[in-house]
Amino acid sequence: MAEENDKPQPDAPVATAPAAPQPGEAQPSAAAAAGSSDRILNQEEIDSLLGFDANDDQNQDKSGVRAIINSALVSYERLPMLEIVFDRLVRLMTTSLRNFTSDNVEVSLDNITSIRFGDYLNSIPLPAILAVFRAEQLDNYGLFTVDSNLIYSIVDVLLGGRRGTASMRIEGRPYTTIERTLVQRMIEVILQDMVQAFEPLAPVHFELDRLETNPRFAAIARPANAAILVKLRIDMEDRGGRTELLLPYATLEPIRKLLLQQFMGEKFGRDSIWEGHLATELWSTRVEIDAILDEQVMPLNKIMNLQVGETVMLNAGPDSNIELRCGGVPLLKGRMGRVGQSIAVRVDEAIRRTDASRSL
Repeated sequence: MAEENDKPQPDAPVATAPAAPQPGEAQPSAAAAAGSSDRILNQEEIDSLLGFDANDDQNQDKSGVRAIINSALVSYERLPMLEIVFDRLVRLMTTSLRNFTSDNVEVSLDNITSIRFGDYLNSIPLPAILAVFRAEQLDNYGLFTVDSNLIYSIVDVLLGGRRGTASMRIEGRPYTTIERTLVQRMIEVILQDMVQAFEPLAPVHFELDRLETNPRFAAIARPANAAILVKLRIDMEDRGGRTELLLPYATLEPIRKLLLQQFMGEKFGRDSIWEGHLATELWSTRVEIDAILDEQVMPLNKIMNLQVGETVMLNAGPDSNIELRCGGVPLLKGRMGRVGQSIAVRVDEAIRRTDASRSL
């Protein structure tokens, strides 16, 4: 009976492990192991995996391998107030360009990003017009880039082109004087709007310096320097194009603290109640004021030989001016007199502080 129970039943399934391949045998392929469950990736899945888009929209966030590559790009602090300034610029440009072109103009802000200056110059699609402008109060430069579509659209609108016809783009020739002049007038209008956009934050005057068609001649910073890139879209019904504004971080450095504000007029931790209390206490603080009758320069040996009872003559009379000082700083001038039993000084004039008096 024990021998019969030890024998396997004929109907019971027996699990067998695949034999290990010998060193000379080939390994089975993954496709053969998967059998019919394996499939080939199509083009859309490959693009999604690598982070490429068929539309090549630069405004969309990248994913996949491209996101890993872009993670090594420049990334700098966010400037909240700069977004408010450029939102204000978009509204001003919509109104001013409508008056400039006498057409229905819509201006939209695509995005605000950080980029290295050298990478931006290499990515400019040519042909284009690059306008270098100077920020006087910031003592540095900025860059405007106008693409060919917007150039021909502005020329077409200002010279009376018919609506509904696409602007003709002529390749292989430089921009004419008329085209450069019309684009220069448009850029000057935009720079005036930038002055008004920055005015609530800080008074900055922007002035056009020159126009260039070669990016190498529009170098306003080192290639490795970081910059703020603002992409704007200008649409005039069925015509339009893009313009890009580039401001190096070195240009914005003088007003960096203002751009870090979350809202206009932020105090950065200052307490107005405490400031008012401190000002009230300062007005009621008692200070000592010295009345100087006369000053003389004497040699040191004479001062060392002074004896008790000797008299030092002062070059001051009853009508001489008395100088009042506080902490060694001259403040007032007056004449000496008497009020009751006390000696007093009547103030005649205030002393205007100069660099010499500040150094005392």
